[in-house]
Amino acid sequence: MTDLNSIEHKLQPRISVAPMMDWTTKDYRYFARLFNPNVIMYTEMVTTGAIIHGDAKRHLDFNGEEHPIVLQLGGSNPQDLATCTKMAQDWGYNEVNLNVGCPSDRVQNNKIGACLMAEPELVAECIGEMQNAVDIPVTVKHRIGIDDMQSYEEMLNFVDTVAKTGCNNFIVHARIALLKGLSPKENRDVPPLRYEDVYRLKQDRPELLIEINGGVKTYAETLEHLKHVDGVMIGREAYHNPYLLAEIGQLWNLEAPDRFDIMQQMMPYIAQRVAEGAPLSIITRHILGLFQNLPGARKWRQALSGGNAKTLKDVENALINIQEAMRRTEDYLRDNQAQ
Repeated sequence: MTDLNSIEHKLQPRISVAPMMDWTTKDYRYFARLFNPNVIMYTEMVTTGAIIHGDAKRHLDFNGEEHPIVLQLGGSNPQDLATCTKMAQDWGYNEVNLNVGCPSDRVQNNKIGACLMAEPELVAECIGEMQNAVDIPVTVKHRIGIDDMQSYEEMLNFVDTVAKTGCNNFIVHARIALLKGLSPKENRDVPPLRYEDVYRLKQDRPELLIEINGGVKTYAETLEHLKHVDGVMIGREAYHNPYLLAEIGQLWNLEAPDRFDIMQQMMPYIAQRVAEGAPLSIITRHILGLFQNLPGARKWRQALSGGNAKTLKDVENALINIQEAMRRTEDYLRDNQAQ
């Protein structure tokens, strides 16, 4: 199995798409990969219980084209995390990440996510067991603080405690999480971004690989962050405006792909998934942002929105409609450029 460390020459700097529940599914990841071969893809967070006691295949399967890909785990039982990390390596994942950033009430009750920042020794034990179980890298994604633990010094203590295990890669969401009083959605927007804390962490611990996450929306912002840290993780903007991933290809001198070429590559995948029984809307909901910020974007979204296809004929018609939407959008763009 080839891990990310062995291909770092190709993946420097580290640019990744954040794990996002219900969004970074395997269908989205396949689509996103078409924009950039070097961006690192993360799964949605998967709990250890869902893997051990549920349908492991459903939670762990991915398309080979998605590499490099990281499985993000949610959990706090060291043995369960080690078991799932070993399964991830056997399944072909390049890396495993422990979620110490999710502020959801549901995961707090199961001691998963951001609440674990208050227990750095437990996180260190978890990471140690996970590392002992595999050869692939194990990383941590965390906040800059939570609730009454909001100082830079407390975050530094958390990182130092975990780093003693040999873990050297930390992805830092540059917002605190207020677990008492704010919803998960509010925790993505209300606490102010404190990029300077993440920059300072890299300054104080230059031997660690530090990536920044939170509020990144443009290629220019990505470049600015890379002056201070080793990598940038992009969240919602990579979903709503996936062509940003193509623009970031400039970091590797990659030629920007054409949006219509991307759809031509996507079409066989859509047909295959529908043939497997997936409702068409389950796939098309992930590609609505293809023409974001361009004339015709609204027409594209309208053409792909709607109910699920229920018969083979419905599927065929829906695929034709997608192709027609592409043609109409292309004509619209061409006409507007000519004016």
